[in-house]
Amino acid sequence: MSSKEIRQAFLDFFSSKGHQIVPSAPMVIQNDSTLMFTNAGMNQFKDVFLGNEPITHKRIADTQKCLRVSGKHNDLEEVGHDTYHHTMFEMLGNWSFGDYFKKEAIQWAWEFLTDVLGIEKDRLYATVFKGDNADKLDMDEEAWQYWRMHISTDHVLKGTKKDNFWEMGDTGPCGPCSEIHVDIRPDHERRKKGGAELVNKGHPRVIEIWNLVFIQYNRKANGELEILPEKHIDTGLGLERLAMVLQGKDSNYDTDIFQSLIGEISSITSAKYGAAKDTDIAMRVVADHIRAVSFSIADGQLPSNNKAGYVIRRILRRAVRYGYTFLGQDDPFMYKLVGVLVKEMGETFPELKTQRELVEKVIREEEGSFLKTLDNGIRMLEGLIADAKGKGLSAIDGRSAFVLYDTFGFPFDLTRLILRENGLDVSRSDFEKGMASQKSRSRKAASISHGDWNEIMDAGSTRFLGYDQLTAEIRIARYRKTEEKKRTRYQLVFDQTPFYAESGGQIGDTGMIEKGNEKIQILDTQKEHNLILHVTDKLPADLEGPFMASVNTEKRLHTAYHHTSTHLLHYALRSVLGKHVEQKGSLVHPDYLRFDFSHFQKVEDRQLDQIEKLVNRLIRDDLPLEESRSVSMKDAADMGAIAFFGEKYGEQVRVIKFGDSVELCGGIHVKTTGNIGFLKIVKEGAIAAGIRRIEAVAGPAAEKYVDQGFEILKKIEGALKTTNILATIEKTLSDNAELKKLKDDLSRDIRAIARKNLISRIRRTGRINLIAEEIPMRTAEDFKSLAFELKDEVENLVLVLGGNLDGKAHLTIMISDHLVKKLSLDARRMIREISADIQGGGGGQDFYATAGGKHPGGIPMAIEKIAAMLEQAQADGF
Repeated sequence: MSSKEIRQAFLDFFSSKGHQIVPSAPMVIQNDSTLMFTNAGMNQFKDVFLGNEPITHKRIADTQKCLRVSGKHNDLEEVGHDTYHHTMFEMLGNWSFGDYFKKEAIQWAWEFLTDVLGIEKDRLYATVFKGDNADKLDMDEEAWQYWRMHISTDHVLKGTKKDNFWEMGDTGPCGPCSEIHVDIRPDHERRKKGGAELVNKGHPRVIEIWNLVFIQYNRKANGELEILPEKHIDTGLGLERLAMVLQGKDSNYDTDIFQSLIGEISSITSAKYGAAKDTDIAMRVVADHIRAVSFSIADGQLPSNNKAGYVIRRILRRAVRYGYTFLGQDDPFMYKLVGVLVKEMGETFPELKTQRELVEKVIREEEGSFLKTLDNGIRMLEGLIADAKGKGLSAIDGRSAFVLYDTFGFPFDLTRLILRENGLDVSRSDFEKGMASQKSRSRKAASISHGDWNEIMDAGSTRFLGYDQLTAEIRIARYRKTEEKKRTRYQLVFDQTPFYAESGGQIGDTGMIEKGNEKIQILDTQKEHNLILHVTDKLPADLEGPFMASVNTEKRLHTAYHHTSTHLLHYALRSVLGKHVEQKGSLVHPDYLRFDFSHFQKVEDRQLDQIEKLVNRLIRDDLPLEESRSVSMKDAADMGAIAFFGEKYGEQVRVIKFGDSVELCGGIHVKTTGNIGFLKIVKEGAIAAGIRRIEAVAGPAAEKYVDQGFEILKKIEGALKTTNILATIEKTLSDNAELKKLKDDLSRDIRAIARKNLISRIRRTGRINLIAEEIPMRTAEDFKSLAFELKDEVENLVLVLGGNLDGKAHLTIMISDHLVKKLSLDARRMIREISADIQGGGGGQDFYATAGGKHPGGIPMAIEKIAAMLEQAQADGF
């Protein structure tokens, strides 16, 4: 069976069992502070498990694209080294929400694997939870008995909490689970050693393919377990591993899921898969990582230096490193694989087709950028090698290897490989210490602790009133305490609320709740697991009874100006630039807006002018808000509403229409566009390959921006004593250019005199012409120019110059290329030797280096130290 046939067989089977088939949720998660990526099939149903979202279908099945880069079996640095772990993978899953439980889950899993797919029964093993004393949990006898109805007792194994008790996180729904493992070893190996001995032992051909989770407990913040009122089923079946089993392969990478990609990699790089261990690993890494990166970009997550973006950049750079080191690729090449991926998976995941051009462009630019960074890293490593050899060392410090990894993405193995080629070694333990320290800092920076929820009343889901009113009588349904960076906050959940929770790029409302004489400030409103959380710095004295809630009206109104403006801006961009423009992100703030969109070239000034004029015409047209709540996705599409890949939409959506602008949106808007006043574009530029960003202000913020601009113009007029500002500035620039030319001429003359002087004072030290002097110069640039001029004029030169620049010490060292190569002289090493004398530091290249410091009095000593160093070397027969 092909992977496409396997996927369809699973969906058809569970459809026949009364399951609603739903599409995959985006791999990149929005509006969830606890997760950046979908790392399991159940993520999109978390709110159902937590009771924060109503159950619309009691039985559901799907195929979910997932991403894992850390955890039990998913250390990123190991992906590609074995045959069955991945970053991005497909998880086939079936769920029951308060409907069927262990009996049916086990029975249907067995039926699908053995009857539908035809896997030999004696190759399958099931594990059950054997209990845990610490949690006071008995063995899962129920699951044990159901498995015995299908499989022999010696194929049902008891597992520990580590392998057979699933938890969503430190708190929340959890329960025992049954893993299904398959033994795909040849018969002669199976006769020698039973598969039961190899289950969960890391054997590459005795592997877990399906996990059946029986959610029946809730883990509280204090660690205690409580029984859930309703029991649920959550299963995950790995498509890649299942394909390996059914296609008779020894590796996931040998299946049709990866072979097209590996074939294309082979074609591009001329490397043959199966010919050598290192190139095989590299090809597996690239084939795996191109999937993870492409799907993430298609879902709207671009590589960056923050959060989810950093993870994607790290994955991509790891693949580029392997291509560079083992496949000989020093030019971008991974972007060429996107077409193959689209052909293989675009039918199931249409976002790949739609976003192909963007995905290719982003990957190509990221590859090019990182290849330059790799070159810089190699130069740094070459400096470390020269330094170590110069000092007679046999190894470099492992902490330097960590800096290479952290700054330039150099894997430890690549650093060690290059060092070994140069007869040097490196300490792995020091490198690991640096890694551990970085992880510890990251954990502490991101650490937020939550207390248990304290229930005041059972109110069900919070009813949002904020589209229609800014005040309301509310009651507190529950609350919890949070600690972050030694700061205590409280999160309150109301029965109903006028406060808008941050989502869709719009920031959360602020305001207050009050009862009697007590007023509690609402500092922010956030959304987590479909709960609307009202953040305060203290609790009311009396939590029960009604409160009057009121939103900060001015802030809300100014936010609405900017949110509606993003819709008008989006419409104008598509009208002026073309229908290829798609929103890729936004930030809606009371004081400004940011709007990110796909476009593959700079927006010209005339186009920006057209866009701004069109938005302001739409504002002047005073278009009314046409709002449709609780519309089906089909009806919304029929209305012309634009949906965005990477967003998760429910079965019912809200449509916002202003004239011809029609979008799906849950945010706050003005009643008519005329309320906005006008919009002013402040800035436009690129933020990534194929992604542009416009920053703009609207309403009172736009008035303020224009007023400030006129105020500055008035001040310039006053300072220049003219109303013809442009002509005066142009004349001033012209005069300045003339003065700069005179200054450059003067500097050149001064350097010519200094050059003649210095040449007359050359000291001969063996084969070396040494110039070591303290001289007066105006700028560091003058020292640099003089050094390069002397290098061109004097053979076998070692130049050491020092000077006082505005009370700061400056040192310059220049060495002839011939001496660098022939005598292994290194300006960087020399500058480090003498920097302490001026109480400073520096660096540079092997032939040219500089240093600065706060002690000009140390310049003569520093200069003479180099002279003495060279004279001693000459005496030693250098």
